Amino acid sequence: MFLALLELKAARGRFLLMGSVVVLVAALVGIVSGFTTGLGDDTVSALRRLPATHIAFAAGSDSDQFARGLIDAPAADGWRKEKAAEATPLGVSITRGTTNRGAEVDLAAFGVEPGAFTDPGADDGTPLDPAEPLGVVVSRQLVTEGVRIGDTLVVDRLGIRLTVVGATGRSSYGHVPVAYVTTDTWRRIRFTAPGAQAAPADLPRQYSAMALRLSEDADGTTLAAADRRHDTATVPLEKAFAAAPGYEGERLTMTSIQTFLFLIAPLVVGAFFAVWTVQRTPELALLRAMGASRRRLLGHTLGQAAVVVATGTAAGAVLASAVGLLVGEQVPFSLPASTLATTMAAVALVGLAGSALTLRRVTTVDPMTMLGAAR
Repeated sequence: MFLALLELKAARGRFLLMGSVVVLVAALVGIVSGFTTGLGDDTVSALRRLPATHIAFAAGSDSDQFARGLIDAPAADGWRKEKAAEATPLGVSITRGTTNRGAEVDLAAFGVEPGAFTDPGADDGTPLDPAEPLGVVVSRQLVTEGVRIGDTLVVDRLGIRLTVVGATGRSSYGHVPVAYVTTDTWRRIRFTAPGAQAAPADLPRQYSAMALRLSEDADGTTLAAADRRHDTATVPLEKAFAAAPGYEGERLTMTSIQTFLFLIAPLVVGAFFAVWTVQRTPELALLRAMGASRRRLLGHTLGQAAVVVATGTAAGAVLASAVGLLVGEQVPFSLPASTLATTMAAVALVGLAGSALTLRRVTTVDPMTMLGAAR
């Protein structure tokens, strides 16, 4: 190990160059991980926030179920009567609105029943109230875009006037900030034609889905039987994320980029140490001829690789974190410490795996052959 450290000092230019490559690869992997997590949160954070275990969609809606599927009144009433789960209707629609102070915003209207387990309450102001059916609780992103408690928010093209009664934490759906309204108001937004005036009683009593909170004794057989009775398709909450627009495509794209980076890292590190091993063949041969064991030579080689990879990975983690702080909330970037640690550990492991590709030459070639090859 002493010789390995001396070589690191003597050939510091080469090792700094290799370390810089490791830094950039690690930072790039960390940044991609941050964008993967951030984009996922920006797409489905409102769904993640739901204290539900499962989501029941209308049977037959295979993609984009929140937009295309509708749970009718008999199915909704049937789920409410199920003893195996606590059920409440959920409406999801993306629309636009303008406040009385001229702030134009995109919003995802989430229809929930006041007081139900899907009701987010309010961090500021007051929560939804059945006595004020046109109240709306906005997420924190809408507040930053200029929506304030007490504002009147007019839904574009429909003319529905909502009163902002409260604000809650950050939540978004399909990269659009969420605004929570009552289910009756959501039905007006979903089913009212532009320019028409319709009371909730005149609109279809349908919803995007049913949010379920299963009891402890409920199982797959119970859910399957309930689905057959109500003509629905129930999935765990995590699988319902795929119903959000663009979620699957974004995750596939970002995961593919990460995979290629994990494949590139061991190849780059392995190529460097392969060349380095060839260049120091005489030194390794001399050590071998002087009685150094294969185990010591392995430790010598892996020690150098570990120092370069670990140092480069740590610097890459700092760089990725700095990028996260730099972009702030301007872009969907989220890199929690646990995710960063896991990602950097993976980078270090694949880097060391790449260096391990060079070990065969160190351990299998005869010392005299090595010395002869260097003449």
